Amino acid sequence: MRLRALLETEALGLRLLGGEEELDRTVRGVMTTDLRDPSRYLSGGELVLTGLAWRRNSADSEPFVRILASAGVAGLAAGEAELGDIPDDLVSACRRNRLPLFAVNEDVAFATITEYVVRQVSGERAGDLAAVVDRHRRLMTSGPAGGGPDVVLDLLTTDLDLRAWVLSPTGRQIAGAGEPLAPGLCATLASEHLAAVRTGRRGPHRMSLQGITYSLFPIRGAGRGQGPGARDVRENVLSDWLLAVEADAGDWPAERLDLLQGVTQLIAVERDRRDAARTVRRRLAQEVLELVQTGAPPAEIAARLRVAAPVLLPGLGSAPHWQVVVARVDWDGGDIPGGPVAQSLLEEILVDPSLSGPEPSDRIAVAHAGDEAIALVPLPALPGESGENKGPDSALHADVLLASVREPLAAGLDGDGRLTLGVSAAVHSAEGLRGALEEARHARRVAAARPGRVCAAGHHELASHVLLLPFVPDDVRRAFTARLLDPLRDYDRRHRAELIPTLEAFLDCDGSWTRCATRLHLHVNTLRYRVGRIEQLTARDLSRLEDKLDFFLALRMS
Repeated sequence: MRLRALLETEALGLRLLGGEEELDRTVRGVMTTDLRDPSRYLSGGELVLTGLAWRRNSADSEPFVRILASAGVAGLAAGEAELGDIPDDLVSACRRNRLPLFAVNEDVAFATITEYVVRQVSGERAGDLAAVVDRHRRLMTSGPAGGGPDVVLDLLTTDLDLRAWVLSPTGRQIAGAGEPLAPGLCATLASEHLAAVRTGRRGPHRMSLQGITYSLFPIRGAGRGQGPGARDVRENVLSDWLLAVEADAGDWPAERLDLLQGVTQLIAVERDRRDAARTVRRRLAQEVLELVQTGAPPAEIAARLRVAAPVLLPGLGSAPHWQVVVARVDWDGGDIPGGPVAQSLLEEILVDPSLSGPEPSDRIAVAHAGDEAIALVPLPALPGESGENKGPDSALHADVLLASVREPLAAGLDGDGRLTLGVSAAVHSAEGLRGALEEARHARRVAAARPGRVCAAGHHELASHVLLLPFVPDDVRRAFTARLLDPLRDYDRRHRAELIPTLEAFLDCDGSWTRCATRLHLHVNTLRYRVGRIEQLTARDLSRLEDKLDFFLALRMS
């Protein structure tokens, strides 16, 4: 705003005492002070308000005004409540230093002037930013990318003093202004956003963590169900990004909310560009998948992999290992296609959570067949590595993937959806790719047999008894565990004897009396008494392998 606008607002009660030729100066802020030297608190462009408590005699005016002029302040407004009329020495000093001077009527509070200036400056800066955002959007829509989400977030920080971050639905930071958010905080914000979207709450969604309020805005691309074709929120909830702003948007005026909506639309343009760039990788994955599933000769599959490797791993000198990950999203009722949702989600899940930016997934190719999404993940071979069963250190692990995405995605699935993942071992040739696909599919079925909204299983579990347990019918499971464990549970309930924990520890120590007694901090004779009581209540003998195995399976299935 200009200084001239202050005189045009009667409610402020300002009288100009000097500096008519400088009224077109821009006011960028306001500061109230009665310090004799306030220079350390000035950055230029302020309207300085003072009650003149710093003035002891006429000699004080010149040094004070010179300090303000050197700092580049826009103007000085002096209150009349302390001294009545503004002293002539102050008027003269301002005239000599070309500093506009206003008199503030004693009936007008400095707070009234401050509030007016802050409101005007903030509104004008928001308008300027809106124009920049609109221009940036037009450039990005019609031409090359304009710098990505970080450029837009920098505008928010520099022009509106708003810190903001773009997060994926799994809580990975894609872009941000200022210091990165902690991974745990990102996951919590993503979880809150997904839960709010699933329950139909209108945005922006707000939440407070450790005394800080965040406002969460959805980022929806033009191709992701933003218009009339959007039939069900479940089609997009697991793929949309979100904008987290460190501010409470509950009291924002409509203009600022509209501005933030414009920012989300601008970031959505970048998101759509990224999705378009994934087309080549998706097509490569689809071609390889079709060859593998139709039993094509390994030489033909290998040739297709040679085409895929430079696209997914540019500059790679040697052939990589390959790993297969299968994902499936199922919604209750089965009316939402799971394949496209799983494809978009898997492309995000397979990105290392520690990586930021919109494009770290450019080494992942994901296809979908029916309700399944299948990822072909290249893993660079390590120097000196050889042998079909040797996988690189960078191989994916099911439990690591699960831990990184479980919290937010469980909120997005909201009681009526499930995500299951299966991860194969790494293979180093086309011959092993078909086996890796079947391995990943079997692992996903093991995950699907487990309770929970988000489940994963890896190839190592296919060579274990764990593979068999999920497929035991529920009635058989309940009858088997009840016959063996219910007598022990009843006894523990009545006597607080801890027979079940003792049994678990005894089996975990492979029947070693000494190791088990040490773990439980018991005398060996006390342990023998408890084991004897277990055998008496169940009519089993824990020295026999068959009975040990039955107890082991019962505990695993309970």
